[in-house]
Amino acid sequence: MKHAALPEIGISQILGLVELLVGKGGREDIYKLAGELSMELGETLTVIRAAEMLGLVHTPGGDVVVEEFGNKVVDASITDRKDLIRGKLEHFPLFKAIRDYLSSQEETEVTREEMLEKLAELIPNEDAEASFSSIVNWGRYSELFGYNDDTQTFYLGESRAE
Repeated sequence: MKHAALPEIGISQILGLVELLVGKGGREDIYKLAGELSMELGETLTVIRAAEMLGLVHTPGGDVVVEEFGNKVVDASITDRKDLIRGKLEHFPLFKAIRDYLSSQEETEVTREEMLEKLAELIPNEDAEASFSSIVNWGRYSELFGYNDDTQTFYLGESRAE
């Protein structure tokens, strides 16, 4: 089954965008936002698309508007933010498929190479390497998945003894 790929953007950039918008009253023109973030328009649009995927903002016309969920995330403690984002990611088909895959493994972990092969199956028309980086970033932040850089293992859950 083909899944939608994640935008190649870090969760901190997404949250930074939402925090900036909240500080501006919850709404801003996309082009003004790109200037204020000192980003190329294309990169700004990628951040906005990722924030939309998470239900943090929506984009009526040429504006970006913070959703109620976005306000809730910005107002939350770090721990609660992670929980809120994890709750969203758990409903993404790609993240569900990865969780199912990891759950089916004996140690609920796989090597980086095995995960890249699985991603190539799940999102065949996308760059598995780039998607891997986003999945690791979003998964680590939300404590849904973990990745050990030293052993190059991808695992279910948040903490794993080294």
